[in-house]
Amino acid sequence: MSVQQDPERQTVEPEPEEGKYLTLLEHLQELRNRLLISALAVTIATGVSVYFTQDIIDFLARPAENEVEDFRLIFTEPLGYIGSYFRVALLGGFILAMPVVVYQALMFVTPALTKDEKRWLLPTVFGASLSFLGGAAFAYYIMMPPAVGFLFGFGDDQAEPFIRIGPYIDFVTRLVFWTGVTFEIPLVLMFLARIGLTTSGKLIRMWRAALIVAFVLAAVVTPSIDPVTQSFVAGPIIVLYGIGIVLARLVERRHQPKG
Repeated sequence: MSVQQDPERQTVEPEPEEGKYLTLLEHLQELRNRLLISALAVTIATGVSVYFTQDIIDFLARPAENEVEDFRLIFTEPLGYIGSYFRVALLGGFILAMPVVVYQALMFVTPALTKDEKRWLLPTVFGASLSFLGGAAFAYYIMMPPAVGFLFGFGDDQAEPFIRIGPYIDFVTRLVFWTGVTFEIPLVLMFLARIGLTTSGKLIRMWRAALIVAFVLAAVVTPSIDPVTQSFVAGPIIVLYGIGIVLARLVERRHQPKG
């Protein structure tokens, strides 16, 4: 004797989720592991960068050499040069390790990605690395010449500039690094919109806050207080935020289900 089941009473078992949800302890353990991997990648890359550091310093000094006659970096403390040397080596190592760092960061903040969303990870990592290099190049070739010309030319009829290597390298590396970071804003906003953590509408409504944050970041990034350098930093941040809104809108349209 067979018993027929009522189809209305049959329950459909939910499909297993592709993402995973972690406890607080598991989140902390994952954070530790991803920080360790990122630190290891930066350490190895910095060891490679040390070999080229002197050439990088010469390269970073070139914009000032074009603006100041007989320009020569000096140091007045025993550790003045070596500190700047390893600062540049660390920056070079971080740039080389950028793909690994970005990948680990994205994997930590988005642990519950579906299989479809994970396809966006590698393109985002690759694009973010290229965007960082593009931002660093923009800072070096576009922002630094007028900034250095303004800073070193202001009052040069009353005082001759003798530039210590420490403050100069601090200025240049901060400008190059943080400009590179800001150039990743569009891809980050696009990725967040693609996985549903934000929308172009929310980003548009936050434009006033974004404008304030852009100038605050510019003040933090640039060690000088002159408005010229800060405007050169804040301007691209605002433009990049607008580009991020456009990209977020594009992926939203593609993500919408077809009717």
